[in-house]
Amino acid sequence: MVFFTVPLGKLVRRVSRLRGGGSALPGLVVEKIDPGFMRRTLTTLPHGVAVVSGTNGKTTTTKMVVELLESQGLKVFTNRTGSNFTRGVAAALLGEVDWRGRLDADVAVLELDEAHAVHFVNSVPPRYCLLLNVLRDQLDRFGEIDKTAQLLQQIAAKTTGTVVLNREDPRVARIADTLTGQEVKYFGLDHSLLGTFPNDDDMRAAPGSPAPAALPEKPAADVVLRKVGADSAEFEYDGGTVTTAMKLRGVYNIFNAAAALTLARSICGAGAATADHATLLEALSRVAPAFGRGESLTVEGQPLDLVLVKNPSGFRLGLKSFPAAGYATMIAINDNYADGRDMSWLWDVEFDSLREGGVDVLTGSRAYDMALRLQYDQVPVGAVETDIPAALAAFVREGRGKPKRIFCTYTAMLAIRRELSKITTVEVVS
Repeated sequence: MVFFTVPLGKLVRRVSRLRGGGSALPGLVVEKIDPGFMRRTLTTLPHGVAVVSGTNGKTTTTKMVVELLESQGLKVFTNRTGSNFTRGVAAALLGEVDWRGRLDADVAVLELDEAHAVHFVNSVPPRYCLLLNVLRDQLDRFGEIDKTAQLLQQIAAKTTGTVVLNREDPRVARIADTLTGQEVKYFGLDHSLLGTFPNDDDMRAAPGSPAPAALPEKPAADVVLRKVGADSAEFEYDGGTVTTAMKLRGVYNIFNAAAALTLARSICGAGAATADHATLLEALSRVAPAFGRGESLTVEGQPLDLVLVKNPSGFRLGLKSFPAAGYATMIAINDNYADGRDMSWLWDVEFDSLREGGVDVLTGSRAYDMALRLQYDQVPVGAVETDIPAALAAFVREGRGKPKRIFCTYTAMLAIRRELSKITTVEVVS
């Protein structure tokens, strides 16, 4: 079958690219004609497969893990296009395997959507998994939050080696109680940072309501994030603390760096004899944000930060990552399928920090819904323009001389990135 599958898949991939088609189409074709393709190809890797899943932070965390492992001399296969369905993995494989279906890699690190990860692990049991968090996100697609937790538990159950869990998310941490035989490691936060990363129950609790059930005693974490600076972070592991520079911006990305370190240490080995920790930290300091996720660009000589937001937690942490004043601000909200149709989650975000400086431009298909939401938090709005290209042009024009930030949903981010690519004065900083 392989002598038929790979040539056909590569042909579909080439034709799809010539026609400007989606990156996952060749994978969909291969899944239909040869369901065993991924299992055959990936189960032979010396270090096996690592799956990264959870509600927030999968893309950037996967990128971090890949770069950390590459710093240790490992050849890493990953689904770099960001297509986190199984067909996206299959499509990425088609671009890497030779005509015999052989993959030149030591380990695969794959970002997978929570639901599609379950299908993947049933076919290709991973040796490692990293489960980041469980937050309310696109309820119209995934259902309630406990359903998402069940999906992550199924990923962990199929893992044959090490399961890395977020100690600070009760629903993720409790997955350990359901496991038999797997090694469990945790990443976590210093007590002083817990208020910055509320779990989903904390965010939605009514004032004065009793605290939600929590773990009776938190387990020890392999890597703990101790401090977050403007361009640095302090981590604790192996009984000591280390400080490293960080190119990544946003407190949410820095916490994910602790997750990435934990998984990389698990794959390489935590001891000094098996992992070069100085090289790991140097690699971590150089990691730039994934496409559109906290990217820093320069537009007409001024910095512009592009911040992806898709649920209350992500938006809150995005707002916390920038000073309250001094920025020109745009918010772009779409409700396409990839964004989630239900935008009611915007009412679970507090926008008080924008009250003083206001929002210069609102855009996207749900711009007027966003305007209504900001009105309730008494945030002044300069202009509402549903057409993203027109709104972006006005925002850049009117915001000359000011650093800029744009908070945007996924498809709005793609549209903005497309428009920015047409501006000759745009430079990607990180």
